[in-house]
Amino acid sequence: MAEPISVGVNLDAFSHAISGIQALRSSVSRVFESLKDGMKNRETLEGREKRFISEFQDTLQAVNRDLNELERLSGLVGRPSESHPLHNSGLLSLDPVQDKTPLYSQLLQAYKWSNKHRACWFRFWFQLQYHAGLASSLLNQQSLKRSANQMGASAKRRPKVQPSTLVLPPQYVDDVISRVGRMFPDMTIELFRPNGTSAVLLVTLGKVLKAIVVMRSLFIDRTVVRGFNENVHSEDGKLDIWTKSQYLVFQKVTDHATTALLHYQLPQMPDVVVRSFMTWLRSYIKLFQSSCQRCGRFLQDGLPPTWRDFRTLEAFHDTCRL
Repeated sequence: MAEPISVGVNLDAFSHAISGIQALRSSVSRVFESLKDGMKNRETLEGREKRFISEFQDTLQAVNRDLNELERLSGLVGRPSESHPLHNSGLLSLDPVQDKTPLYSQLLQAYKWSNKHRACWFRFWFQLQYHAGLASSLLNQQSLKRSANQMGASAKRRPKVQPSTLVLPPQYVDDVISRVGRMFPDMTIELFRPNGTSAVLLVTLGKVLKAIVVMRSLFIDRTVVRGFNENVHSEDGKLDIWTKSQYLVFQKVTDHATTALLHYQLPQMPDVVVRSFMTWLRSYIKLFQSSCQRCGRFLQDGLPPTWRDFRTLEAFHDTCRL
C-alpha cells in the first residue's frame, strides 16, 4: 500500500486561520460601518462625540485582537511540502534565470486568470451561439442568389421578414401589461394601439411623472418621461412620443430610462424585461423626496437625485454615481 503524501501543513491550525481571517474581515467591516454611520441618534453633541469615540476605539481594538490572533495561527500552519508532483511544468520553476525567462510565474498567472474569467467566457459563448442562430434563421429565409433578371428594373423586392421571436400575440402582450399593472397599485398603465398591433403605454406614477413607453410587440423601443402636469397629447389628440419634457429633471430621467432599456436586455424572456423596467421606473415614486445615497443631499445644482441603481434602486445624483 502506498504511503499517504504529507503536505506539511497543520490542517487544524489552517482551519482556525481561515476562521481568524473571517473574524478579521468582520472587524474591519465594523470599523468602516462605524465611520460611515458617524455620530447619530444622540441628543447632545458632547454625548455623540464621546459615544462615537468609544465605539470607534472598541472596533479598532477588536481589529488589533483579531490580527494578533491571525498572526499567531499563521505560525502554527507550517509550510507546504515542496514534493508535489507538478509534472513537466514543475521543471520551469527550476530555471536559474527567472528575470529573463519567468515562464513558471506567467503560467501560474495565466491559470488563475483563466479560472477567474471562465464564467464570463461561457456567458459570452452562449450569447454568441444564440445570436448566431437568429442570424442563421434570417439568412436562410432570404436567398442571396441574384440572377440577371432579378437585377433588372422589373425585379420585385422581397418583403422583409421579421424574426419569429419578435412577433407575439396581442392578447399575450395585454396579459403581461395587466399583470405588471396589478403589481404596482400606485402606478397606472393605459395601453393604446394607434398603429395596429404595436402597443404604446401611458404610465402615470402617482402625482410625480408620466412616461410614454413605445413597444414593438413585447420589446420596449423607447421611453419619454414628462412631468405629471405636462400635456402628453399632440394637437390631433394622439400621444406625443417625440417631444421632450420642458423640465430638465424629467429630461434627465428620460436619458436614464434609455440607459435602463439597454441594461435590461433578455431576448429569451421579454416579459421579465418589461417587469424589470417597470420595477425600476416605479422607484421614481419618491423622486423629490429621496436624498442621494452618496452625498446625502436632496438637491445638487438645483436637481434632485435622478439616477436609480439598476440592482438596488437606490437614488444618486448624476455626478455622485460615477
